Amino acid sequence: MTTARDLLGRMPSERIVIVTGDDLGLAHATNVAVSDALSAGDLDGASLLVPAPWSREAIVRYHGEAVGVQLALTAEHALYRWGPITAAPSLHGGDGGFPTTVDDLLNHADVDDVRRELRAQIERAILWGFDISYLCCHHDAALLRPEYFDVVLGLAVDFQLPLRLAALPEDRLGFPARQLATDEGVFSPDAVVHLGPADDVAAVVEGLSAGLTEIVMRPGAESRELTALATDAPARVLDTRRLSDGALDAALGRSGILRTTYRALRTAQRQALI
Repeated sequence: MTTARDLLGRMPSERIVIVTGDDLGLAHATNVAVSDALSAGDLDGASLLVPAPWSREAIVRYHGEAVGVQLALTAEHALYRWGPITAAPSLHGGDGGFPTTVDDLLNHADVDDVRRELRAQIERAILWGFDISYLCCHHDAALLRPEYFDVVLGLAVDFQLPLRLAALPEDRLGFPARQLATDEGVFSPDAVVHLGPADDVAAVVEGLSAGLTEIVMRPGAESRELTALATDAPARVLDTRRLSDGALDAALGRSGILRTTYRALRTAQRQALI
């Protein structure tokens, strides 16, 4: 099976990474941290939460970087809510916003509502002027059922975009997501790594396998706003520090790991379709 590494013209033994920042648009604190890291070259891309309250403010900070759409069907924060941008009754939780948990979403989300909502999120980001480089799914929610996965894959095909696939083993998914995507000309990193607060950055980097890995960060500027809305605020501040102090970049350099972007993968994917 052809892989993203093959598309990028890399040797089988090479290790390549894309370092991305999730949750652009979640809050002012995330917009500041993600935008600063993009400007400094500490991030290779970021993903935009279109329905989130601060997504429109992200436009003024956008300078042509590789930005993807983080397709959202859930809103996990108990006191900080947002919901669908379309009329989608089955995508509302009890308080009018998106469901707070993936299980709640999966219990009642109608596939037609999912299709309309996710397409609208991509189209709105394009309307706002973002050059969309890839798709990913908030909490992987839209990847966990075959009928929702078909929607996401169809959107990736329609917009000719790479897709970050869930890190879940396919035996748990119950369907061959990566093969199905590749068959449609849609490619994904070979592995996705989420750095946890207790993880040693150098050890994680040293342990990366050959191929293309996406390292997902969730930066957030230290602020009262972030502390009030997100229970994981300390972890987000830590990710900001890991990027700004050069710890991650230094670890990648010591290990001889190359960096790329989703935009480069998008270009290679589109050229392969010609």
